[in-house]
Amino acid sequence: GSAATTVITGIDQVENYIKLVLSKVLNMMIVPMLILIPVYFLDWQSGIVLTLTFPFAIIFMILLGYAAQGRAERQYKTFQYLSNHFLDSLRGISTLKYFGLSKDYSNSIYKTSEDFRKETMGALRVAMLSTFALDFFASLSVAIVALFLGLRLMSGDILLFPALAALILAPEYFLPLRDFASDYHATLNGKNALSAVNEVLSTDENTLSVLKDRVTWTEDSSLKLTDLAKIYDTGRGISEVNLTVKGFKKVALVGSSGSGKSTLLSMLAGFLEPTAGKFKLNDQTLTSLTDEKYRQSVQFIPQKTYIFAGTFRQNLAFYEPESTDEQINQAAELAGLGSLLNEIGLDGQIGASGRTISGGQAQRVALARAFLSRTRNILFLDEPTAHLDIETELEIKANILPLLENKLVFIATHRLHWLLSMDLVIVLNEGQVEGIGTHEQLLAENGYYQKLLSQMRGVDDDKKLLTENGGHE
Repeated sequence: GSAATTVITGIDQVENYIKLVLSKVLNMMIVPMLILIPVYFLDWQSGIVLTLTFPFAIIFMILLGYAAQGRAERQYKTFQYLSNHFLDSLRGISTLKYFGLSKDYSNSIYKTSEDFRKETMGALRVAMLSTFALDFFASLSVAIVALFLGLRLMSGDILLFPALAALILAPEYFLPLRDFASDYHATLNGKNALSAVNEVLSTDENTLSVLKDRVTWTEDSSLKLTDLAKIYDTGRGISEVNLTVKGFKKVALVGSSGSGKSTLLSMLAGFLEPTAGKFKLNDQTLTSLTDEKYRQSVQFIPQKTYIFAGTFRQNLAFYEPESTDEQINQAAELAGLGSLLNEIGLDGQIGASGRTISGGQAQRVALARAFLSRTRNILFLDEPTAHLDIETELEIKANILPLLENKLVFIATHRLHWLLSMDLVIVLNEGQVEGIGTHEQLLAENGYYQKLLSQMRGVDDDKKLLTENGGHE
């Protein structure tokens, strides 16, 4: 929501800010000096009055400007919050309607809108006050000049022409200052938007650009995590993760919802920076894995796959755009998309501009992308079959297992049957690592892992799998 606000409205506000304010600053610096010079030639006493009153107007404008800026910052933050709130409402409107909460939620939207209205009116009040104060100073200065000129005209100390010319020029002397003040308040949102744009532009794609070459994971490669932690503003997160993985391994992350599986997976994939700890990738020590050279070897299958507005072919060949139709068809079949492929074809439109697909089909698109990828051998799967029924999941799993060979694989899952195919299992509980080992080792400890098995979804089906002789389906 904040990013959308910055891109859609922020850019226009920044453009107005730069065009208006910068030109007004130049006018305020040059025009008063050009007017003051002839005023001194016409009547030096009027020039002194204008010279002395100008700094007071500047000081007062600065004081009110600080107050207006504070109001404008609060208004802009409220505007961003309103945008985020509205976007979240649109995303979750089907869920709200399903549970019959859409009308109740409208009160929350109304309250957020009212907060924005109040902040906007507060910013306008300060802007009006500063405009009035500046007009008062300018009018007072012109009145003082007029008073002195009138008295001197009556006493015969000055002629009519220079007095009239000085009086006409006096209001023009303050006009650039008044124009700047009015445009400054009108473009404060542009100044705040400029800060937001600069924040986005200054974000480094690579936190540490220390990797010279693309990472290629081999049997001799290693990854070590030391005291890794990620703590969010809410105080929740994950901490004190210590792990060493060597060669081609399949690692499962298990735990209850909110235990930190997705957070750890995102840090390992290079999408999140840890708040503490370090990585050691082969012989290179890193504070995060956000380096582009590392991410070029990463495949990530999230819980919610993003479907681009485009053709079926473009979405499937996301990692490998040069793939042939035969390769794409084969990947689609392996991912269980054969029926959809036969229905719409590779050139059929899906996503926002075409056919809407279900969550399960979107997840299969992500799997097909992984099947197609031939150069990325570090694979992350976050609940890869969460949207599928158990029969379809087991069918697709048979196709996925060969994909996991000769790769470093991390998979976060609630499905226990995946654990039998893993080389290592990491057990998480409320952001802490409860245990690391093979399924058999952890099961023998009869601790939290055993308790977790009894709580997971599909426990009846999975218990049968776990207790079978040899542990194979």
